[in-house]
Order: sequence, then C-alpha cells, then structure tokens
Amino acid sequence: MESEPPEEHAEPAEQGELFPDSVLDDGLPDQLSGYRGPTACQVVGITYRQLDYWARTGLVVPSIRSASGSGSQRLYSFKDVLVLKVVKRLLDAGVSLQNIRLAVDHLRARGIRDLAGITLLSDGTTVYECASPEEVVDLLQGGQGVFGIAIGGAMREITGTIQEFPAERADGMVVTDNPADELSRRRATKQIS
Repeated sequence: MESEPPEEHAEPAEQGELFPDSVLDDGLPDQLSGYRGPTACQVVGITYRQLDYWARTGLVVPSIRSASGSGSQRLYSFKDVLVLKVVKRLLDAGVSLQNIRLAVDHLRARGIRDLAGITLLSDGTTVYECASPEEVVDLLQGGQGVFGIAIGGAMREITGTIQEFPAERADGMVVTDNPADELSRRRATKQIS
C-alpha cells in the first residue's frame, strides 16, 4: 500500500484586517486626512466647548492641524477621535482629569493597532491598562477594577459612526473614500431625474 504524501501544512490565510490601512495605520498613505472639530464632537458625543477646552489645555490636541486664529479649523486624526472617546468615557465614569491626562499621555505613545488590544480598567480614581484577558482577571481579583473600556470596541463604534462624515485633508480638500456614498448619491440623483 502506498503511503499518501504528507499533507502540506499551508500557513493559515491571513485574516482580513479589522480596519483598513487608510483608516487606522500610523503609517497612513495619506497622513493628512482627518476630521473637523464639529465632526469629532458628534462622533464622540461632546460639546464643542469641551473639545475646545481640551485642545487649549493640551489634553487632546489635534495631530493634523491645530487652530491658528479666528476662523481656522482644527483637524483631528482618527486616533485623536478615539482618544477623545476614551476621555469622554473616563470622565463619565468619574475619573479625575489628572488621572485622565496620565492615561491619555500613555495612549498617545501607542500605535493605533496597539490600542486595539488594550482594555482600560478603573476604580474611579486610578486607570489601569490591561493588554490580555489574564491581566484583566488579575486586576479584578485584586479588587481594583470597577469599570472597563475596551479600546477595540470604541474603535469599532467610531469606525461605524465616522464613515457618515466627510474626512478632510490638511490642505482643505475633502476626502471621498467611501464608494457607497457616491453610489448612494448617484442612485438618489437617478431617482429624482
């Protein structure tokens, strides 16, 4: 009896990325694309006054374009919007602004893909970073964690919401990456005609 040739163990196919590079990678092909302040406010659920205060005090500063006088528009990257969302959730949970600043400084040092695997836990005063389920369990067993923010979940939420808004380049050009939006516009135009 002939032995069958050994099965070749093919490398598992790489799973499609959760977020396309054009949206989330730190090495963006177009690092000049972002969102204006009013869009960031709507996506995150904060007022423009909060956004302005956080930018002026250095809590979350727009990384693409800052305001430079009356009438100029700040331009926030996707990562900036994500950090704004985390700040809002921490504030809503009663974490002090001082501890939020520490957490934000830590998040800024991370790449966007690194952030997807982080869960922030807090007891209302201190913010802890957990990068694995074991760390979460250890923290909870120690009695420290009261609430958590899964950064990856916040990313998915923002990604779904932010697609409804136009992105803009630092040079002022509007980015239209979403072909579905164009298709929807064409269909609407066709139905009207």
